[in-house]
Amino acid sequence: MIEQVTTDKFIQDLERVAQVRSEISVCLSKLAETINKAELAGDSSSGKLSLERDIEDITVASKNLRQGVFRLLVLGDMKRGKSTFLNALIGENLLPSDVNPCTAVLTVLRYGPEKKVTIHFNDGKSPQQLDFQNFKYKYTIDPTEAKKLEQEKKQAFPDVDYAVVEYPLTLLEKGIEIVDSPGLNDTEARNELSLGYVNNCHAILFVMRASQPCTLGERRYLENYIKGRGLTVFFLVNAWDQVRESLIDPDDVEELKGSEERLRQVFNANLAEYCTVEGQNIYDERVFELSSIQALRRRLKNPQADLEGTGFPKFMDSLNTFLTRERAIAELRQVRTLARLACNHTREAVARRIPLLDQDVNELKKRIDSVEPEFNKLTGIRDEFQKEIINTRDTQARTISESFRSYVLNLGNTFETDFLRYQPELNLFDFLSSGKREAFNTALQKAFEQYITDKSAAWTLTAEKDINAAFRELSRSAAQYGASYSQVTDQITEKLTGQDVKVNTTTTEDDNSPGWAKWAMGLLSLSNGNLAGFALAGAGFDWKNILLNYFTVIGVGGIITAVTGIFLGPIGFALLGLGVGFLQADQARKELVKTAKKELVKHLAQVAHEQSQVVYNAVKECFDSYEREVSKRINDDIVSRKSELDNLVKQKETHEINRESEFKRLKDLQENVIAQLQKIEAAYSNLLAFYS
Repeated sequence: MIEQVTTDKFIQDLERVAQVRSEISVCLSKLAETINKAELAGDSSSGKLSLERDIEDITVASKNLRQGVFRLLVLGDMKRGKSTFLNALIGENLLPSDVNPCTAVLTVLRYGPEKKVTIHFNDGKSPQQLDFQNFKYKYTIDPTEAKKLEQEKKQAFPDVDYAVVEYPLTLLEKGIEIVDSPGLNDTEARNELSLGYVNNCHAILFVMRASQPCTLGERRYLENYIKGRGLTVFFLVNAWDQVRESLIDPDDVEELKGSEERLRQVFNANLAEYCTVEGQNIYDERVFELSSIQALRRRLKNPQADLEGTGFPKFMDSLNTFLTRERAIAELRQVRTLARLACNHTREAVARRIPLLDQDVNELKKRIDSVEPEFNKLTGIRDEFQKEIINTRDTQARTISESFRSYVLNLGNTFETDFLRYQPELNLFDFLSSGKREAFNTALQKAFEQYITDKSAAWTLTAEKDINAAFRELSRSAAQYGASYSQVTDQITEKLTGQDVKVNTTTTEDDNSPGWAKWAMGLLSLSNGNLAGFALAGAGFDWKNILLNYFTVIGVGGIITAVTGIFLGPIGFALLGLGVGFLQADQARKELVKTAKKELVKHLAQVAHEQSQVVYNAVKECFDSYEREVSKRINDDIVSRKSELDNLVKQKETHEINRESEFKRLKDLQENVIAQLQKIEAAYSNLLAFYS
């Protein structure tokens, strides 16, 4: 029963992580409450310490941890057994697997005390609740209808954003959330719907089929949306048991061994490049041979069934290692950094306040006036960093949009070679038959959409690398500006208090940088929205989501529309002009490509001009979002430091401050925040020790 131990261990590890998340969330909440109560009490004593930013950030982090889940995105072409795999994973025949799920409904499977389905719409309509049977009936269509919709270029459910399926399952209760995408297929708009979520999930489960190893379509998806983007992908080769069934003699051990080995070589040749992390080959930790139907049958009979021979135990063990030992610890490390920051800010504010309690109002005002030059230095640092971000923005927006423009203008140079792989399967002479012309036009349009999507995706990968490099440079600058900023704030404290106030911390040197710099370096865990409308916890600034939203969805979609809309018509007229004289299929295909190139080149300049502006705006918005948040956080810090002093002056002007009681209150505050931080440190260290 080693296999069952693996499954049980996964649940136990998820439970352990969930408990630590909950424990740290409670500590963060108490930390925020402690600081907030002290701030309220400050109104009737020496004044607030202006710790609003810390209260806000740790409150958000606490909420994220409390609601936190590991989100898995399931991708795969149709008829790969995705639903069967999911049913086997969760141990119930929950999702429809007996029909072809040609649907545009992305489904989020999460824990709920009762079985419930909620449909969320994108047209402002209130969410609708359904039972399971109605959900399966209403939002699943048969292949004939799907084909018709595809030909008419219509979505099956254009008003639906996504569906949420709640179910009382142990795996879901322990912190797993599964995003089940519509099947990847040959409609680019539907692919965008599924693939638009890749950056919002902890891991992608890419379901393939042993009997159809690495189809052209699957290779396209991997090349366009997965390759080089730093995503964690588990490749699940489903229906591995059918390899034996496909043999002439299923009992021939040597033939089976040879057949399986040949299949493994094919998958390895196609997937190895997606299973390398920092130069290390982790193929065995990312590619799994599964028999979902066998696993499902066993689990339906007995939820605790031995799954030996189905491939599930090995996969579950690897997924467990990734989620609990890697992702969970990385997430909690960020939260610990945030808690340390809030604790240090509080202790520093207390250390600054206590020496100022004995000073009279006039002396205090004099000292405050004396540090005005230093505050000007802080705004100067802000302005310098802001200027660098804006310069980077302008350079990147201009360079990348120009790169895009050149890329588009040069498409004609390689079109004849590039387009060969996309040519429609239909006979060219079908175009000359009025009865088959519509089908041919549909196939031709699909070919161009795939061609444009692939070329655009290849370019966006280059653009992403350039932008990533730019943000890495800004991160280094943030560290340098942060160090200068801290030197100035130390000078302010020394001038105000007449002493060198240093708070002893057990943290590393880089933890002494100001909070805004940590955010700018991507070291803090904050709340980000995603395209499906549910909140995520992500690192600092998630520029990839902004880029995805502007580039991939708007940019590529606009290019497809622009290109196919303006030159497919002229191609048709040109082909009609050929008449029936072109009896050689080879010659006809050459004429198709030649005519397509001629029309494409005519319009490339217009497309390049119009769409390069879209790209420019997308890149600009990336850096503008970053600049706005950085500037806001620096401003908040400067304002809070000034407010901290103004609050004390105001209190001194209105009433006598009882130094002894205020000293005790501030010391109690300091001890309380340290106590909460120590609990967070202990919880994190215990989890780390358990997995080390």
